[in-house]
Amino acid sequence: MAKAGDKVKVVKKDSEEVEGILMPRPEILEKGITVIKLDSGYNVGIDDKKVKEIKGVEQYKAKQKEKKELKFDDKLPTVAILSTGGTISSRVDYRTGGTIAELTAEDFVSMCPELENIANIKAKKVMSVMTEDMTSKEWTDIAKAIAEEIKDVDGVVVTIGTDTLHFCSAALSFLIKDLNKPVVITAAQRSIDRGSSDSFMNLICAVSAAAKSDAAEVMTCMHGTTNDDYCLLIKGTKVRKMHTSRRDAFRPINDMPIAKVFFDGKIEVLNDDYNKKAEGKVGVNERFEDKVALVQVYPGMEPEVIDFYVDKGFKGIVLSATALGHVPQKLYPNIKSAIEKGVPVVIATQTLYGRTHPLVYSALRALSIELGCIFVEDVMPEVAYIKLGFVLGQVKEKEKIKKMMTENIAGEITSRSLPQTFLY
Repeated sequence: MAKAGDKVKVVKKDSEEVEGILMPRPEILEKGITVIKLDSGYNVGIDDKKVKEIKGVEQYKAKQKEKKELKFDDKLPTVAILSTGGTISSRVDYRTGGTIAELTAEDFVSMCPELENIANIKAKKVMSVMTEDMTSKEWTDIAKAIAEEIKDVDGVVVTIGTDTLHFCSAALSFLIKDLNKPVVITAAQRSIDRGSSDSFMNLICAVSAAAKSDAAEVMTCMHGTTNDDYCLLIKGTKVRKMHTSRRDAFRPINDMPIAKVFFDGKIEVLNDDYNKKAEGKVGVNERFEDKVALVQVYPGMEPEVIDFYVDKGFKGIVLSATALGHVPQKLYPNIKSAIEKGVPVVIATQTLYGRTHPLVYSALRALSIELGCIFVEDVMPEVAYIKLGFVLGQVKEKEKIKKMMTENIAGEITSRSLPQTFLY
């Protein structure tokens, strides 16, 4: 009888045949379904009522893992790869159907032999957490791991999941202080066992960037096009996931990418407005206020939404407002009450591109001057949410909060809106 991991041929009652690897049935899948992994990497479910026969083709044999000793090459830079979870730092175990995310430096080099010619690789598993489950605790732990490892290497690569990668990259941009070497965050949109996986190129380009770039910034490194043309290095506070599944889902918002990184290691600088490598000690700002809300503004919004967060003890609210920063006027009394109770209200724009303006219209002047809302230029709502949590962890006074929220700390505010940055 075939077992999970065996290669099988499923013969259906209509004579159709499906060949692939027999997978365990996921707990969330109803009973009576046979799951087969095709050669393409995709899984298909077949109703058992339609199955005539399952023939064994090849019995599963666990591959003996050869441990290749990595030799240190003093002519190459050294890069630390910190894995935190996500597709890119996982491999599939076909016996269980699950993934294993405990990859060593040898594993990464075995997976991408090209890495051995780019840098000496150190690897450390920091955690294995889905990004949507990450909080300031996980972001701070990652920041601490970076600060610890960066002392002895030329750059750091962080592998992570994609879903809230842009929240994490923003958090690290604020939490890490006095960064003096490149920190490159990378991930994968397509699982590593699929022919269209972007894992390998993203990882190779990220290690190249960490090894060679002169940028002392937190950056992301993901596909720049749907093909394997190049990856883009984007500031951690100016990147956003803009598609659920495309390989080039991560785009720069209101800024140019720092550089293109090619598979052969070539780096083409596109934007030289970044901090350069330097000497010094890297630290971590560990204080972060979690009781911050990010609220989408929409037509017909009830004012009590603002009251809810104030009554629940939230310390700050970011409004993802329309266009230049507009909010339905029926919310004004509730916003005023929140601010009077010491809860700062920050205005970002849900258009993502462009910037808010506190004075263009009378309604905006009412929000900014009369009520005291804080307008944050071209900062994305998600980044404003992260920044407010960071700022409230550092200061409590109203004027200091406003000052920090409206000054550029980690590349989140650009001085000018350049036309070429729209839909780059």
